[in-house]
Amino acid sequence: MHMKGTTGRVRSEITAAPMRAVRPVMLRELYANPEKELVRMRDRGTLVKIAHGTYVAKPDRIAPDHPWKPVFEEAAMAYATAAYGDRVPVLMGVGAARHWHAIPRAIGVTVIAVPEPHRPVNLDTGGRVVFTVRRAEPIEAVPVQAGLGTMRVTTIEQTLVDLVRFPELGGMPDEVHVAASVLVGRADTVKLDRLIKQLPDAAATRMRAWMDTEGAEHA
Repeated sequence: MHMKGTTGRVRSEITAAPMRAVRPVMLRELYANPEKELVRMRDRGTLVKIAHGTYVAKPDRIAPDHPWKPVFEEAAMAYATAAYGDRVPVLMGVGAARHWHAIPRAIGVTVIAVPEPHRPVNLDTGGRVVFTVRRAEPIEAVPVQAGLGTMRVTTIEQTLVDLVRFPELGGMPDEVHVAASVLVGRADTVKLDRLIKQLPDAAATRMRAWMDTEGAEHA
């Protein structure tokens, strides 16, 4: 039985949620059994389940009977946003490289920075999400308007630094190498130099060594 409100109200609550993503706990005040209501909306074709206990609302232009699933990186950010809050997660590494078109083909893994440790997640809609914690340092990121809403993505310069520093994160070192080579030619040298100066000494030394060798070849 409904606690209050109507199906229409819940739908508006979901579509207004950051990244159009919702978990049952977010609807506790609206429904006595939000898990059951979310399953009903999924079965009616208005929601898509992206992972255990997490759903996204289809874009308004998509009819309930029309097959649809979110773009992988957006689904990953929707999952992380439902877990940690609006604009808290940051798409980084190979995920950000994909956003900046430094990796042209679709890949099956993405990387998201979050405030606390989180195990990797395989999304129901496809793809594996790897999480990393970046407590000790700020991350330069920009808000990006995506199909499901606004999400934060590391800047080109931050993405380049992260790819060089953490080439194994996500388990795609070959793609990381190619993406870094693409981004170095697009990075703002002043912004990049500022970022490198803010790194721990060992990381800054590694980054400058990369710039002097591989980076110089593609700059």
